[in-house]
Amino acid sequence: MLNRDALRSAFEAAILALAGEDRIAAVVLQVEGLRERRLRFGYAAGDAAVEQVLRLIADVLRPLDTALQIGEDRFALLLPGMRNAQHALLAVTRLMQVFEQPVVGRGEPWRARPVMGIALYPDHGDGPEAVLLRADAALDEALRLGEQHAIHDGASDPVVVRYGELHDAIEGNRLAVFLQPILDLQGGGVVGAESLARWPAGGGRVGISPADFVPFAEQSGLIGPLTHWSINATLRHVAQLRSSVGMKFSINLSPRVFDQPGLVEKLTGALEIWGIAPERIVAEVTETALVNDLEQTVRVLRRLRDRGLGVAIDDFGTGYASIAYLRKFQATELKIDISLVRGLEGDARGAKLMRAIIDMAHHLDLVTVAEGIEDPATQALLAGMGCDFGQGHHLGQPIPAGDFVARFGG
Repeated sequence: MLNRDALRSAFEAAILALAGEDRIAAVVLQVEGLRERRLRFGYAAGDAAVEQVLRLIADVLRPLDTALQIGEDRFALLLPGMRNAQHALLAVTRLMQVFEQPVVGRGEPWRARPVMGIALYPDHGDGPEAVLLRADAALDEALRLGEQHAIHDGASDPVVVRYGELHDAIEGNRLAVFLQPILDLQGGGVVGAESLARWPAGGGRVGISPADFVPFAEQSGLIGPLTHWSINATLRHVAQLRSSVGMKFSINLSPRVFDQPGLVEKLTGALEIWGIAPERIVAEVTETALVNDLEQTVRVLRRLRDRGLGVAIDDFGTGYASIAYLRKFQATELKIDISLVRGLEGDARGAKLMRAIIDMAHHLDLVTVAEGIEDPATQALLAGMGCDFGQGHHLGQPIPAGDFVARFGG
């Protein structure tokens, strides 16, 4: 990637200059909105946007700090002289603040959203490559959790996902579909399931978590093939269920696929091939997609709705979406994030917020689905608030799709 050699040289020089007990903070920064700007307005606009971002970063860095572009929308920062992790987090906070306002420069102002992963030398590695890998892993964790930053916790080494192995696993159909049941909180019974991709162990390799391989697919360009595989592999199992069962099945769509041509045609074409009514499928999209390119996302989701599919806003409440986004298109479901569901019992303020979200959704004719229900008390509390559906380990673990079909009417 861009500037990798320069980054390694700068890191080695910073190590040689390190004094006393000081540390070097390595920050991997992803600026969401850059890639979409290039795709929408062309390479010149994309290059100008990168220059704008680098100028913003330079405004808050010290003379001894380093900032280099290492990918299409990624940058690496080296911050020497950090006393501890808290000191590094203070520096990151200053970086986040410069992106609070729209980016101004060539062309119209635009909104950039920074997400950062942080690791420290020598705490998290004995050399540049080890520390940068851990900063990369921390970035993936921040993206997974919907946070603006995360610091490597030192608990484990980052999982290495290799392009060739993932590519071959997709092409060779060596991934697996698991289905997690969705229950009717008002009437009882399983009403559907969410499709989840799994990369099981095999060939002398341990299984790799989707928290590791899905973000890698998004960054490496494999998210298109992975999405195509997920759609067809899921529908193959759904087709084995009698249509009279009446269940709906959710398929996650990454924000990265909304700018790829033919997404709607591929999905509706697969429905025709497998003989499945569009009304039985729900396209799940995270709030991140709404932020990245709202207009493009709205266009794609509207076309899916026009063809009869359901649309769910996933992870609602993680801090991305504005209620105003709900005016832009007709979603059918609101999936309330686990962070709002966890610990709900005994949290009076959280309960009021949850009830307000459910009531708002119902006023907008949206079905509500609570994620991450882990105990009977939370299930009963949500049911009493009028929440329609729920999922979580208390209600049903994700299981192999074949087992789901056998259990629920194959």
